[in-house]
Amino acid sequence: MNNQAEAPSSGVLSRRIRILAWLTLVSQAGIVITGALVRLTASGLGCPTWPRCTDQSYVNTPEMGIHGYIEFGNRTLTFVVAAIAVLTLIALWKIRRERRDLWTLAVVLLFAVPLQAVIGGITVLSNLNPWVVGLHFLASAIMVALATLMVRRVSDSGAAPARVVPPVVSRLGWAILALMIIVVVNGVMVTGAGPHSGDHGAARNGLDPTWITRLHAAPVYLLVAATVAALVLTARSRRAAGADQLAEPRRALMTLLIVELAQGAIGYTQHFLHLPVALVVLHMLGAVTLIAAAVAAVDSMYQRPPLMQLPDNGENTPSSASAETL
Repeated sequence: MNNQAEAPSSGVLSRRIRILAWLTLVSQAGIVITGALVRLTASGLGCPTWPRCTDQSYVNTPEMGIHGYIEFGNRTLTFVVAAIAVLTLIALWKIRRERRDLWTLAVVLLFAVPLQAVIGGITVLSNLNPWVVGLHFLASAIMVALATLMVRRVSDSGAAPARVVPPVVSRLGWAILALMIIVVVNGVMVTGAGPHSGDHGAARNGLDPTWITRLHAAPVYLLVAATVAALVLTARSRRAAGADQLAEPRRALMTLLIVELAQGAIGYTQHFLHLPVALVVLHMLGAVTLIAAAVAAVDSMYQRPPLMQLPDNGENTPSSASAETL
């Protein structure tokens, strides 16, 4: 009887938290973009201290000008992210035992918010040390990856995953994930060597911009090659076996390839145009999209039974299909 009582809650809440999951992903990506705007407008010290904005005030003052508004606006978004995380936990409370996967992701994302805020505070107190700034972005990148997993988890039953691609494709998937991490970390170092420091008096990391940019580009080619190889092998396997479960990995890999090519084109263009602000912001958005697309592509290779949609008459009868393994 207890299982029958909990199952309806699972179906109802899974529909409700789908919106919260997407809000989590959008807000995590949004805080990366607003952070980029802080850096690109030289507003990194718009609030020159932390946790206060000034020695006397927790909020910016008109005397601080536009830089104060931009920096304080970025800080304020942290509370929006935290509120979404709390609402997600509340929505998951009744099924926290039934859906430990969602509950764990939600808890980690909530406790990551104050950790990220502390790193942001150290960034300000260290006068925008480029290595701390880079750590600040990498923390957000991890949160984007976790939020992507949450978006995917709210559409499945929470059962154990089954690999649906050939072993060679799954190995390529993990190579794609590793290369994506290398590309992102190298991109952080390129940013630390570039001209957009967040404040006119902030230091740079001392790396040669030309050489670190070349180092950043090299694994991008490998990432694209690994994605193309995984896509071709998945398409061949699907034609040979007629397996419907390969449709999702194929779509996810195609999406990832499009994101990679677009991000590479933006990266080269901004480099040769000497880093115009608009293109740098677009490149940051591309970086967040790349992280989400890579995580989604690898996760699609290990599918879980889908969560059946609730009928239109409102009856709470969720169930799941059985997993298939190749």
